[in-house]
Amino acid sequence: MTLTLIISGLTILSLVLSVLFKPYIEKGHVRIGLYWTVCLIGGIAILISNCLPLSVAIDGIMANTSVNPLKILTLFLSMTLISEFLDDAGFFEYVANRIFLRTKNGSLKLFLIIYFTVAFLTIITSNDIIILTFTPAICIFSKKAKISPLPFLIGEFVAANTWSTMLIVGNPTNVYLAQSFGIGFFDYFKVMWLPSIVGGVCGLLVLLLIFRKQLLSHTKFLFDGIKEIKIKKAPLIIALVHLALCLVALAVSDFIGVEMYLICLIACLSLTLINLVYGLIKDRSVKALLHTYKKAPYELIPFVLSMFVIVLALDYCGFTTLVSNLLVTGEKTDSISFGFLSALASNLLNNIPMSVLAEKIIASKSVYALFGSVIGSNVGAFITPIGALAGIMWNKILRSYKVKLSFGKFVLYGTAVAIPTLLAMTATLYFVL
Repeated sequence: MTLTLIISGLTILSLVLSVLFKPYIEKGHVRIGLYWTVCLIGGIAILISNCLPLSVAIDGIMANTSVNPLKILTLFLSMTLISEFLDDAGFFEYVANRIFLRTKNGSLKLFLIIYFTVAFLTIITSNDIIILTFTPAICIFSKKAKISPLPFLIGEFVAANTWSTMLIVGNPTNVYLAQSFGIGFFDYFKVMWLPSIVGGVCGLLVLLLIFRKQLLSHTKFLFDGIKEIKIKKAPLIIALVHLALCLVALAVSDFIGVEMYLICLIACLSLTLINLVYGLIKDRSVKALLHTYKKAPYELIPFVLSMFVIVLALDYCGFTTLVSNLLVTGEKTDSISFGFLSALASNLLNNIPMSVLAEKIIASKSVYALFGSVIGSNVGAFITPIGALAGIMWNKILRSYKVKLSFGKFVLYGTAVAIPTLLAMTATLYFVL
C-alpha cells in the first residue's frame, strides 16, 4: 500500500502544480496538456512498479459494467461532438451575440440574461462548450462597453457548473457516479431536478449580493462593433434535431433497454454521416467536418484512463475499503458530508478522478453519498481552477484576452458562492431522498 500511496500522492501533487503554474506546454502550433501528461506518467509508474497488475488494469478498463471508463468517455465525447456541431453551425455564438445586441439597458439585466441562458444551454448540451463559447463573447463585449467582465464571467462559470447537475449527461461525473448504482436518465432527473433549481437560485442570489455595486453602476451601455452572426441553417437544424432526439432517447433508455453511451454514439455517428454528405455536396470538401472533430477534448482520454488506473491501484491495495469504513455510514447525512467531501476532493484531484475514487469508496453502500458526490463534483468546479477541466480551459481563455483574475480572487469568489450553494443543494437532497 505504501508505494501505491506514494506514487498516487506524487501524481496528484504534480497535477495540482501543473494546473496552477503551467497546464499546457506550447511549441509553435503544438500544444500538449501537462496536467494529463503527469497523470499518464503516474499511471504508467503504477503498472511498472506492479502496484497494480497489468491484467487487473485491463480487466477493470474492459469490464462490461455501467461504469466502464470507455463507455463513459464514449458518452461524453459523443455529446461534446454534438455540441461542437451546434457551435460550428453558429448556434452558441448567435445566441450570445443576440443577447449583447438586444441588451443595452444595464449590467443587471445583461447579467440575468447571460446567467439563465447559460443555465438552459448547459442543461441540454455541455457546460464545457458553453463556457468556451460564451467566455470570449463576454470578454469582447465588456472591453467595447468599457465595463468589468468579472461579474459576467463568474456568473457564467457558476451557472454552467451548477445547473449541469440537473440531467445525467450534464457532466461526465454525473454519468459515472449514477451508472455505478445503475441509475438511469429519468430516475436521476427525479432526484436531482429540485436540488439543481435550489442550487441555481442560491448561487444567483449570492452572485447578485457580491456584485451588486458593479451591476447597478451601469444603466446603459455605449458601444459598437458587435456584429450580427450568420448561422448555417441546414447544419443547425440537423444538429438541433439530433440533440432533441438524443435527449428523448436518453430519457426512455431504461424502457427501451439501450445503454446511454450507445444512444449518444449513434446520434453522433448519424450527425457525422449527414454532415459528411452535406459537406461533399455543398462544398465538395470535408474541411468543416474535420474542423469539428479537431476541437473535441481528446486529452480527456489519457487523463481519465490514467487516473482510473491509479484509483484501481488504490482499491487493489485496500485503501478505498479503509476510507469507506471510516466515511460511509449509509445514513441520509451522507448526502451532506459527501457533498462537501467530494467538492474538496475535486480541488485536490480534479472532479473526474475524484468521481472514480468516490465510486470505489461508496461501493454501492449509500445512495445518499452517491448523489452528494454528484453535487460536490459539479459545485466543486468553481472553488478553484483545479476543480474541473472547464476551469483549466476557462483560465486559459481569460489570459488570452488579458483579463486579470488571480488564483486567490478565483478562490475567494468561488468559495463565497460554493459554500451556501452546497449547503442549499445537499440540504434539499437530504429531504428529497
